[in-house]
Amino acid sequence: MTATPLMRKPLDETDLKDWGTIPTMIEGESKVSGKLIHKGPDGQSECGLWICTPGKWNCHVTRDEFCHFLEGRSTYVHESGEVIEITPDTAAFFPQDWKGVCTVHETIKKVYMIR
Repeated sequence: MTATPLMRKPLDETDLKDWGTIPTMIEGESKVSGKLIHKGPDGQSECGLWICTPGKWNCHVTRDEFCHFLEGRSTYVHESGEVIEITPDTAAFFPQDWKGVCTVHETIKKVYMIR
């Protein structure tokens, strides 16, 4: 193990793990895959690459999450009605207990940090 876990060129990663299907689907069947860079003790923190195929689902962020979207297009609609359009090279912070609906229009790839 290195002192500083890292991932170079995340868009070129091919050694991905199948993380299943989003369990709260509204429309379609979004498949999720990715690769962990680091997972802290007791799962307290986690970072890695996350890839999701098109679909629409209810989203509940259970812990603070920072995302840098690298590829694809999606729309997040907060339960308050706020609309967040995601395009490549968008960075966003979703605070714990953020709730809304996510629609992935084109497969998204993001690097993320959960704490």
